[in-house]
Amino acid sequence: SHLYKISSIGLRFFTVYGPWGRPDMATFIFTKNILNGKPINIFNYGKMKRDFTYVDDIISGTKAALDKNYFCEIFNLGNHKSENLMDMLSILEKELEIKAKIDFLPMQSGDIKETLADISHSKKLLGFSPNVKLKDGISKFVDWYINFYKTK
Repeated sequence: SHLYKISSIGLRFFTVYGPWGRPDMATFIFTKNILNGKPINIFNYGKMKRDFTYVDDIISGTKAALDKNYFCEIFNLGNHKSENLMDMLSILEKELEIKAKIDFLPMQSGDIKETLADISHSKKLLGFSPNVKLKDGISKFVDWYINFYKTK
């Protein structure tokens, strides 16, 4: 960036979920399997934490980064709250009104127990402030999933 005077901005997203989300992410896999009566794999025997970030908050942060157009910066975009995976699953079960079948497994190679975004730089330079709580985001995701896939 400095050598060739090329403007560049790096965005680091933390466990993004929501409508049109990646089908390889936990919220998507868990929802699909729960609705189809299939078990879900829970690694590290459920002792996992993630900084779940709803897609609308990611969009706000991305838009702010584009609008500000800094020359060379890296921004963490996350919820700045590490949530227990089992709490997320509990919210999902309540929204679907179905109890999940769970296969508790050991830790996967290459995985980590916890993610947490330090968003202080993003708050300061972008005014980034995530607004969607996990409970509300999961509810919106489930509504979208059921309507899109015509399930239930």
